[in-house]
Amino acid sequence: MAVVFCDSNCELWYDKARELGLKVIQMPYTLDGVEHFYDLGEKTDFKHFYAEVRSGKIPVTSALNAENYREYFEPYFKAGEDILYISFSDQLSATFNYMDLAVKDLRAEYPNVKFVRFDTKGISMTEGIQVYLAKKYFDSGKTIDETVAYLKEITKHIFAEFVVDDLKHLKRGGRVSGAAAAIGTLLNMKPILKVTDEGKLVNTIKVSGKTKALTYLAGQVKEKGLDVDKYPIVIMHADCEEDALKLKEKIIAETGNPNLDIWIQPVGPVIGTHCGAGTIALIFYAISR
Repeated sequence: MAVVFCDSNCELWYDKARELGLKVIQMPYTLDGVEHFYDLGEKTDFKHFYAEVRSGKIPVTSALNAENYREYFEPYFKAGEDILYISFSDQLSATFNYMDLAVKDLRAEYPNVKFVRFDTKGISMTEGIQVYLAKKYFDSGKTIDETVAYLKEITKHIFAEFVVDDLKHLKRGGRVSGAAAAIGTLLNMKPILKVTDEGKLVNTIKVSGKTKALTYLAGQVKEKGLDVDKYPIVIMHADCEEDALKLKEKIIAETGNPNLDIWIQPVGPVIGTHCGAGTIALIFYAISR
């Protein structure tokens, strides 16, 4: 017997996670001194969260501790069930140091249980698409090792870029300098960031204004997409659904295919803490990252 874990930083919508039978590690964020754990949108009040962010409130995120991970994993170790954990990029958090401590102890106590973590080298739906595809593959009768081999192949093809509306969040996270943020805000410049092969976030280009940013993103599907009619195209928005719908229209126009499987989902509070309201992200299966 084996189970598949993911974390809520994958942002795969809760109904899909439930349908697939995924075990979900809920990642924490704190707003107004109250700690919450993201539930993949099931009971999340996105409007309230982003209204607070827009009003100037500053949420924070934190790492789970070793005991948290033990609570998630020990029941399966105790039951003798092997575990595949498909995770977000370890380049983006120190939380996996604590996970490693918990797993080390559990392996000592339950030496016959197999535990494998696969790093998707991404976050949000860069991770989520991989979780979705891999669980379907696993459920077709594949082993953990076969599923990991499949993941190693598809992770090279999951392309993700995003544009933020307010540079102050990137400044706070060290993604842009204070001077660049000030100038960019003044000139209404929108930096496009991407997820690299190593799972890091890097700036690619800057464009002037949200409309040009959406046009650029839509063009990426046509330029870099691979078998886009066979895989979901995901648009994530941080309380800016109108922009997400515009991007969907632009993608259909660019590709000339109105039958694409395009998912539109809100950015959750954990990721939203770091990118801010107004962010738009695009994730799809591509020739390469």
